[in-house]
Amino acid sequence: MTKPKRYKRYRAEFKREAILRSTEEGMTDRVICAELGISERQFRRWRGELELLGTEAFPGQGRTRDQELADLKRELAQVKKERDFLKEAATFFAKNSK
Repeated sequence: MTKPKRYKRYRAEFKREAILRSTEEGMTDRVICAELGISERQFRRWRGELELLGTEAFPGQGRTRDQELADLKRELAQVKKERDFLKEAATFFAKNSK
């Protein structure tokens, strides 16, 4: 069984910058896509979404930086608890094995 293909995700700023570069003189979609390593079809989709939705384009997955930071802090606290427990367990068993 093959692994499902993982798609690369691009930030909204990256998409907007790429589209903005295409408006520069002498730049073509093909050149920009080659430089950035994206397909022309994908680039045209980004442009269409930006033209259609304007500032509402590229909303992302809805997670803000604050939410992500809170999640990471919560995970770090859990990992620290687990680490401390394992240290205590190792000390306990080291004393009892003598």
